[in-house]
Amino acid sequence: MGVDFKDLVPKTPVKLEDLSGKIIAIDAYNAIYQFLSIIRQPDGTPLKDSTGHITSHLSGLFYRTSNLVEMGLKPIYVFDGIPPTLKAAEVERRRQVKVQAIASYEKAAARGDTDKMRMFAQAATSMKDYMQDDSHKLLELMGLPWVQAPSEGEAQAAYMTKKGDADYCASQDYDSLLFGAPRMLRNITISGRRKRGKAYIEVVPEVMELSKTLAETGLTYEQLIDVGILIGTDFNPDGIKGLGPKTALKLIKQYGTLEAALPNIKNATFPVEPNCIRQVFLHPEVTDNYHLDWKEPDVEGVVDLMCRQKEFLEDRIRKSLDRMLQGSKNQKSKITLEKWFG
Repeated sequence: MGVDFKDLVPKTPVKLEDLSGKIIAIDAYNAIYQFLSIIRQPDGTPLKDSTGHITSHLSGLFYRTSNLVEMGLKPIYVFDGIPPTLKAAEVERRRQVKVQAIASYEKAAARGDTDKMRMFAQAATSMKDYMQDDSHKLLELMGLPWVQAPSEGEAQAAYMTKKGDADYCASQDYDSLLFGAPRMLRNITISGRRKRGKAYIEVVPEVMELSKTLAETGLTYEQLIDVGILIGTDFNPDGIKGLGPKTALKLIKQYGTLEAALPNIKNATFPVEPNCIRQVFLHPEVTDNYHLDWKEPDVEGVVDLMCRQKEFLEDRIRKSLDRMLQGSKNQKSKITLEKWFG
């Protein structure tokens, strides 16, 4: 879900090639869910190998990541750990949505309505245990680091960006800003021509900066969190019913804090103490127990996993690996020249 900040946060379009040399900490689960949702047949069926195991996540992870490396970016995938206790309601809500989507998919299939089948199949997307293991193995073979977060992956990615181990954190959810990420990217794993309904649109990467967001909204970091809590976050999904981003912003600017604003909002109730939600963002569970190292890919290892085990076409995999290697070499040459002439 994430917090609905799309109308409040200033965004700057950016080309992927302009991010060459930058280290990007990517919210892995967020990206993999995107791959699982998008990479499907017209009737909603995901890619599968001959054993019936889904491989859409590997297709997205390999081709999108190799494209990022080809352009000179240095990705780090950050995987979720145990969700905070306050997220239990949102986890259950998502489970119910998937259950309902599966039932709706079956009804659409009985009617032969492929458009609805695809829509409901996307809504029913879920992660299987083997998908995380597959992803870890593929990233290691590609020579790319991944980090296991103790809790929320985007909180860990935001922490790594604040710490200076990454230049940006990447996610589709604006929660990264609430976790204190100084710079975040959206659309980095889904940029390009995408179908929206019956039309196609061009999805471009966007940069958002916490300092710019605070300056343009006139808020402090803590107040931005309070605006998010009023709207609704993963830790209080409902927020205040009927309260949109602009009204929430106005209330926090008028009253200063969430606690001061609540008595002035009709029927405003919270199932938990607001400060408990605030503390999840201010003091998330993160770790320094990680090592970042980018290596040459194990080409034959990738080919074995993707082609012999998961049944992808070998010619396409090798061509992508060749371009990835060439892009990596070009980036190293660029860095050497910059040091020499700098």
